[in-house]
Amino acid sequence: MEHSGLNNQKNDWLVEATITDLQNKLDKNEITSKELVLMYMARIAEIDQSGPSINSIIEINPEALQIAQALDYERQTKGARGPLHGIPVVIKDNIDTGDHMHTSAGSLVLADSYAQEDATVAKQVREAGAIILGKTNLTEWANFIAEDMPTGYSSRGGQTLNPYGTDFIVGGSSAGSGAAIAANLAAVAVGTETCGSILSPSSQNSIVGIKPTVGLISRKGIIPISHTQDTAGPMARTVEDASILLNILNGTDSNDPITLTNPLSETDFTHFLKQDGVKGKRIGIARATYFDELNDSQVEVLNTAIQKLTDLGAVVVDSLEYETTTEDWDINVLLYEFKSGLQAYLKNVDPSLEVRTLSDVIRKNNEIGEKALKYGQKLFLDSDKTSGTLTEAEYLRSLERDHDWATRRGVDAVMKEHKLDAIVTPNNIGALLPAVAGYPSITVPAGYANDGEPVGITFTGLAYSEPVLIEIAYGFEQATKHRVAPKF
Repeated sequence: MEHSGLNNQKNDWLVEATITDLQNKLDKNEITSKELVLMYMARIAEIDQSGPSINSIIEINPEALQIAQALDYERQTKGARGPLHGIPVVIKDNIDTGDHMHTSAGSLVLADSYAQEDATVAKQVREAGAIILGKTNLTEWANFIAEDMPTGYSSRGGQTLNPYGTDFIVGGSSAGSGAAIAANLAAVAVGTETCGSILSPSSQNSIVGIKPTVGLISRKGIIPISHTQDTAGPMARTVEDASILLNILNGTDSNDPITLTNPLSETDFTHFLKQDGVKGKRIGIARATYFDELNDSQVEVLNTAIQKLTDLGAVVVDSLEYETTTEDWDINVLLYEFKSGLQAYLKNVDPSLEVRTLSDVIRKNNEIGEKALKYGQKLFLDSDKTSGTLTEAEYLRSLERDHDWATRRGVDAVMKEHKLDAIVTPNNIGALLPAVAGYPSITVPAGYANDGEPVGITFTGLAYSEPVLIEIAYGFEQATKHRVAPKF
């Protein structure tokens, strides 16, 4: 940066700065939101788009600086709206923004698509006074186009890399959000998850990710995969920052009926940031199957974390086993719901793009050719074979069976049997059951393997148990403080 003062802060104070840190300087007039945007943009130029080229940001908001100036003026004349006032935030590129940025899901087919209005979560972030700095890259179509697409790759955005090492997977599908927050390119991010898409990049990039109960956050204006599993959620470097963003995203929305079941819509999740949040909690460890996917060094990290839970006063019930992990799971629910949900979304896309159906998207991909189809589109083709009406017996049977396996015979059964407050799994490896059940999970940095790869510990609970999970996650985080910023 040309401004030496800002350049020094960008490389020192700004690195790992929390929302509270940022607000303290803003309130004292030691920094402005415009200057924050300039510093984050400089970091994006240096770290994301040159040098190591993490490639996490797919688009910068052309109005970010002007929005920041307006919020600075509002702070001076009216005061701050709240903890996110003037704070730069990035959001995943499958979330509609009714501004000068595109919403493409990383697809070349939608590379020129502008949403007509903000998604509910984008609107909530703006109303809280945050600055949407840009959109983040993702595994294309939230990793529901091809079977062997690497996480973090999209035809439009290219390959996002893990800032802790290019040999480590970046995790997906909210890959850009995970990498950007890990590299301190914004304060916090909004990601989305159908099955592991917040938990995976959060654990892989040594950040905190909250995959909330389906119903806590509106999905209106988010390019869908499955209306039974999709949710947005916060990604941050600390549990406190994730909780602050969760407060903003939480709420009911008549445009998304499941949110009308939300009993926590008026909850302030920062009230559950308790230093002794682990003490007295009954926490089960699901080792069978899940720990088998770890190497010896990763297992050692998790075992150390589990011992720490005991030291902090938790009652640890080790070596739990889900009855249904060995069942013959399929992806029928996603295949059927994707076509139905996507076509409902596409009805609001600009008619000039000539995409109204999944078949249209497939055709457009074929017309573009290799640039759009580096890894094919098998999942699209399989989904397009369905009627789109959700009337097939195969879908209805899978929907009921999967829900039963995930809830009554899955998470519910284990938690009831052992009277648990939460279940621990490593990274995102245990994401399937809570995803299908619609239950919440939160992942927190647990340390690093011998080769430097981040390892996350993930806590899962029953529906709307976010307060308990935040207590546990915060207590563990504050007692360990494992996160270390990546080095560039």
